[in-house]
Amino acid sequence: MTEAALHCANHPAVETTLRCNRCEKPICTKCAVQTPVGYRCRECVRGQQAVFETTKTLDYPVAAVVAAVGTGLGAGVLGYVGFWGFFVAPIVGGGIAEVVRWAVGRRRSRYLTRWAVIGAALGLLPLVALPAIGLLMALGAGAEAGMLGGGLFSLIFPVIYGALIISTLYYRLRGIRL
Repeated sequence: MTEAALHCANHPAVETTLRCNRCEKPICTKCAVQTPVGYRCRECVRGQQAVFETTKTLDYPVAAVVAAVGTGLGAGVLGYVGFWGFFVAPIVGGGIAEVVRWAVGRRRSRYLTRWAVIGAALGLLPLVALPAIGLLMALGAGAEAGMLGGGLFSLIFPVIYGALIISTLYYRLRGIRL
């Protein structure tokens, strides 16, 4: 006695022997998502991930504003530290990540990290834009090469500090990847 051939629930033309180990729906290899406990359909995986989405709508702009203010202040202060800022910037980024977590009540979302990183980049913008405008104005006025060097450093250091802060913020907030 032979069993009837199973067809994928999403692709009826494809025969399969796989079933979701949660809902028992027949799935093909294109629809199967490998998890530590076996293959699952995409719907079951989405339902499982939705449990971890605990943020409220207001948490996204709060994370962006906190990250913007923290990054702007952090990179601005690190500009006065000089070379040691390269070592302190990741610590500042980790601190900003903890403040963001506290501000949103430790709620989680896969999009919260993106909002915080975008906010941090916007917070860095004034520190980069003002020296860039000054440098362009000096170039337009025909300044000497020696004078431009200081303006160039005032542009490069905030970018490097900001990159270190933002990368640490990203990796501290991204959390568990499902």
